[in-house]
Amino acid sequence: MPGNSTITVHADREIHPSRAVAPPIYQTATFSAEDGETFAQGAVEPRGKDFYTRFGNPNHAQVAAVVAELEGTEAAMVTASGMAALTTAVLALVSAGDHVIGQKSTYGGTGSVLLNLLPRLGVSTTQVDQTDPEAFAKALTPQTRLILVESPSNPLLQITDLRAVADLARAHDVLTLADNTFATPLNQRPADLGIDLVWHSATKYLNGHSDVSAGVIAGSAELLNRIWDVGLLTGATLGPIDAWLLLRGMRTLPLRVPRHNANGQALAQALNEHPAVAKVHYPGLASHPQHQLAASQMSGFGGVLGIEFTGGFEVADAFLGKLRYSLRSASLGGVESLAVHPASMWRGMLSEEQIAESVPPGLVRLAAGTEDTADLVADALAAADAVHITTASA
Repeated sequence: MPGNSTITVHADREIHPSRAVAPPIYQTATFSAEDGETFAQGAVEPRGKDFYTRFGNPNHAQVAAVVAELEGTEAAMVTASGMAALTTAVLALVSAGDHVIGQKSTYGGTGSVLLNLLPRLGVSTTQVDQTDPEAFAKALTPQTRLILVESPSNPLLQITDLRAVADLARAHDVLTLADNTFATPLNQRPADLGIDLVWHSATKYLNGHSDVSAGVIAGSAELLNRIWDVGLLTGATLGPIDAWLLLRGMRTLPLRVPRHNANGQALAQALNEHPAVAKVHYPGLASHPQHQLAASQMSGFGGVLGIEFTGGFEVADAFLGKLRYSLRSASLGGVESLAVHPASMWRGMLSEEQIAESVPPGLVRLAAGTEDTADLVADALAAADAVHITTASA
């Protein structure tokens, strides 16, 4: 099997061959057919590439080919955003009366799907402590149809035992859907551990340049065809230009991820003993309670860390204001470092009570970019020193 760098450059070569070295952008809403039979076939072909762009587009198919090979799955499909990937998959796989299990530590949008959206549709949900594999087993009911996992989790970087959850689910004929956004397929391949479906906010690491909103889902062709059917109805279609930009970003994923890994590790180690910091959440630290589990299912630990400050929100906010290289901004996974206060960012998705139950008020999520490691570390330590001096003298 070719390596990841070869995959990202060549896996889509046969999707829509031409003599152009850089893939063309198929900026068209629809495609013509040579005859009636070809037209009729295109109208029902799942995840097609040349009937109507809501059904599929050559640029979509190119991205899907690369993602599927990186994740080690049979197929993949693209959506307009990471949340479109999640909601389209969930709506395709569960119905009123079903039960879904999720995690307590999870992205705010995923939490809102579990707490707010699905109950309105007659789907019951349970959130469990994902650090305890037995919690998933205890939450199972005869109506459970789907388990949503996320590892590492956003923003506490907690680890889920993916193989244990996959084995449990398969034994009870339950599907599993994993958010692999933080890890990327270069650091972790959930399908290799038995997970049925993998999704990403491709806005993040896969694109890598903070200029695209996109999502991807990878898994078996049978499951993706079911999800594609619902996607036709929800219209969560990725534009051709965005798909082309995503493909271009993925070409350099194997070059970027090692730098993200190195910068995340260096920042976590540097801040872990700082007096202004109560705790650093990062699975690459030996002090992380699930470090061994993370090392057993990941080949790298990513560029995101959670920094919990002893002074709560005020100190966390002051730290963000002192950073020079990490911009105060939502999202992550781009070449530029970004830092944000999750409890503030998630107010549009969760209630204040729901946020308080899942995110410490003094937590900063720092997503290391690809800048020089020494510069990022010096910048973060200087900001931490500044808020520590301020609080110590107060």
